[in-house]
Amino acid sequence: MTTTAPEISGLCPPRFAAVKDAFANNFTDAPDRLNEQAARFSVVIAGETVVDLWAGSADPRTDTPFTDRSLVPVFSTGKAVMALLIASAVQRGKLAYEEKVAHLWPAFAAHGKGEITVAQLLSHQAGLPGFTQTVDPTIWFDQRAVLDTLAAQAPMWPPGTASGYHPVTVGFLANEVFRLSDGRSMGQALRQDWAEPFGLDLWIGLPEAEHDRVAILRKPSKAIDLGPIDAVKTAAFLDRGSAPGGRGSTEWRTAEIPSANLHGTALGLARLLGLLADGGRLDGKTLLSPGVVAEASRERIVGPDRVLPFTLSWAAGFTRNAGLNIFGPNPDALGHCGWGGSCAFADPATKLSAAYAMTRQSPYLLGDPRAQRLIDALYSAL
Repeated sequence: MTTTAPEISGLCPPRFAAVKDAFANNFTDAPDRLNEQAARFSVVIAGETVVDLWAGSADPRTDTPFTDRSLVPVFSTGKAVMALLIASAVQRGKLAYEEKVAHLWPAFAAHGKGEITVAQLLSHQAGLPGFTQTVDPTIWFDQRAVLDTLAAQAPMWPPGTASGYHPVTVGFLANEVFRLSDGRSMGQALRQDWAEPFGLDLWIGLPEAEHDRVAILRKPSKAIDLGPIDAVKTAAFLDRGSAPGGRGSTEWRTAEIPSANLHGTALGLARLLGLLADGGRLDGKTLLSPGVVAEASRERIVGPDRVLPFTLSWAAGFTRNAGLNIFGPNPDALGHCGWGGSCAFADPATKLSAAYAMTRQSPYLLGDPRAQRLIDALYSAL
């Protein structure tokens, strides 16, 4: 299926003409017939925005144009921001990656979880990818209930022996570790420390006053493919209570779920991920030391993931590119993908960070082919 290409707005110097061509082709002739509804692709190199393209309709029902102020829910791509917030707590001496979670949160030690470190929690080694008891999907709107249930739960495999992607739970767990060490929630810290001072349009917990800016999503036409299903994958993704539900979009958008409901722009994500690409600097100001960047970025575990059907290399909250090649050609690039196809990543080898946010969702767990087309075009231009 092909459609007429929409008007493309933004920044794209001639050097990156191939990126603009790829962006346009995603609207008219996308892989797997996933023609875009609205999308934005942003690239920062050494602190300078070099590409920032957007196009499409924020609400096809009313033909509202998608603009540079349109917000997109990027789901798990927000885990990269979650991981950077933990890195900021480490930078300020509030937290250490090797610190045991139970040191901050004694109740978490139940059922043999007392030795789990912050780094293991962030790299999906804690064995808590979902609930092992039947829960109502509205539980996710009661933060305390989620935390108390997970703290009391036995891990689904011996912690530290394997990774198993925690789609939603890791956001609650990391947010609690952050709150206990910093005194604020991740949503508060994101706004106070980074979004407001540096003009980043990123939100964990979106105030109702901003909801009119959120673009309308078109959900995937088929389910994600997790491979052979077992109890671990069922808890993570397939139980009735595996994901938030039973409430309206207003409550979903205003909730603070760092693992799943960040709302923002591709440019905001690309600029913030520049912290990993450009030696801890944002707009020329050093916010993370090289040592903290290295600790956040290094491999914590590698092997077949118990939830996602891939062999994965996890850093402290980031998906590492090694073995995947979804974030360009460099194995030390790292970032995160989100449900439906969004992604954000940093490549320290080229000082490049980039983000893709779209409203037509695909069933790809990693490496949406529309994003891959853009990233391939980007690297061809370097």
